[in-house]
Amino acid sequence: MSKRPTITDLAQAAGVSPATVDRVLNNRSKVREATAQRVLLAAEDIGYHASGLLKKRFQESKPHKTIALLLQRSAEAFYQTLGVALVNAASRQRDYQIQTQLIFMDEVSPAYISSQLQQAAETSDAIALVALDHHSINQVIEQLANQGIPVITLLSQLSTQACAGHLGLDSRKAGRSAAWAISRLAKTEGEVGILLGSHRYLNQEISEISFISYFRELGRSFRLLDPILNLDDDRLAAEATAQLLASHPDLTALYSAGGGMAGMISALRSEAADRKLIVICNELTPSTRDALNEGLVDMVIATPVERLAAEAIALFVRAFNDKGEPRFAPVLLAPELHIRENI
Repeated sequence: MSKRPTITDLAQAAGVSPATVDRVLNNRSKVREATAQRVLLAAEDIGYHASGLLKKRFQESKPHKTIALLLQRSAEAFYQTLGVALVNAASRQRDYQIQTQLIFMDEVSPAYISSQLQQAAETSDAIALVALDHHSINQVIEQLANQGIPVITLLSQLSTQACAGHLGLDSRKAGRSAAWAISRLAKTEGEVGILLGSHRYLNQEISEISFISYFRELGRSFRLLDPILNLDDDRLAAEATAQLLASHPDLTALYSAGGGMAGMISALRSEAADRKLIVICNELTPSTRDALNEGLVDMVIATPVERLAAEAIALFVRAFNDKGEPRFAPVLLAPELHIRENI
């Protein structure tokens, strides 16, 4: 029977003295973070019986921070996935003890979002936000910046300069990728429909503009229809899709640049299952994955959620370390392109 590792064994494995190990274990006096981390890793490597206590001591030595995560639409699988990824990323970082408050805003009016920002600021050191662009929301963010509470936008940027940073897709690449796919896949150069949640989501607006710009540069005879707004709502998206299909029987392709994918797919399944329609939409969810497999959707343009979450938490750590008012350049991630053959 092998003997249980001792403090001396741990000290030797960590390259420190037994007295240093004792200080880390019992929190007797301050030990440099790098040294405490080395002792912890060595304890886990050799199976030291008190490695759990060491980990607890190491965590307790870090400053406490609270981040409010204000996301949208609790019923949407994408936001649930994003929320979990952000919480997990916060738990993995090593600089702070970060507590996350995950809040889903099922109402997306500017007044409601503004009130949620103000409430979150009462108990948080920083805020991550998905929101439409509106002067009342921007005004609250500017007030919070003056109070030293950084706000980082996710997915869609805002027009205020007071945000500490932004992380999201490169919407220009997303829109042009959708246009490129349609131009390559479509058998005829007919009508192309566009669904949007709202032009107040600047990421969607940029995607739409870039989509149209690609076809303008292409110089072919595709006919782009005016965008139809669905407020990222499944019911409205289903109605808009059904109306579009009924009023344009020769529709060649459809690009959904916003949310409401489940509603759009439901309408396609009931109204256009036998039509040779090229369809591009956003975010890989159970609904869009099924639609890819069924052939209802040809390509999904997706956010790399895990990377976005990791970079967002890293940006918050930088903001906490910044002694002034943090202002970081936007981080625009390349979209992931999914087809039936690679999911």
